[in-house]
Amino acid sequence: MSLSPNNAARKLHAAFDANALFPKTLSGAIATDDAYAVQFELLTLREANGEALAGWKVGLTSIAMQRQQDVHEPCLGHLLVSGQRPAPATFDFDTLHRPGFENELCLRVGKPLEGKDVSLADAAHAVESIAPALEIIERRSALGTDFPLAIAGNAQQHAYVTGAFTPFQGDLNLAGVEAVVSINGIEQEHATGAEVLGTPLESIRWLAGKLAEFGRRLEAGTLVMSGSFTRQYEIAKGDWIETTFGPFGPAMAQFK
Repeated sequence: MSLSPNNAARKLHAAFDANALFPKTLSGAIATDDAYAVQFELLTLREANGEALAGWKVGLTSIAMQRQQDVHEPCLGHLLVSGQRPAPATFDFDTLHRPGFENELCLRVGKPLEGKDVSLADAAHAVESIAPALEIIERRSALGTDFPLAIAGNAQQHAYVTGAFTPFQGDLNLAGVEAVVSINGIEQEHATGAEVLGTPLESIRWLAGKLAEFGRRLEAGTLVMSGSFTRQYEIAKGDWIETTFGPFGPAMAQFK
């Protein structure tokens, strides 16, 4: 890339601070191999500015999402403490850039996990509690046509809405948890946790391995957004979103 990861991250950080689209000069300027380096530099800048890391999102975990975005591998982004909103959450639609939402579980990890040797059993034992969740995304660039820029810019992450956390019983089959998506009281679709890489626990396993590539690990207390059970939905002004996740209950948000 023509820009160093730090310089690219500074341009992205300035765009977020100004609540602006990503600069056109970054389009096509970030190589795939540099995208995560830029994202981690962006996280460093945010932490230096007083933000705190809450955890990680795993994206593009379902076939529906991969087909919709024309990307055929999972990705990760970071979650900030300031981005968490308790359900029901209210957003000012006019401050958002082409917003959308995804239907996910938010898993709290109770013990550290590190490396590519983490198994599904390890992931299950590490998960402490789970909440129903909505990821609120912004499309400041085109994910499918400039995947590296989208990853560098934190994989479209804007905020995450979480319902009540329920202690996780390791014998509960997360692949069988059903999400029921409604917009303005009209049911849109049903999907199960099996759509998320076979089970949301696979997102934990994948994330531990991916973070290890960058010398990082999942720390105790970390939040992990599983990736969407469904395709990504667009949001219109005035929308009321409610998605229910079986035994974990609903997550709700409105956009005024």
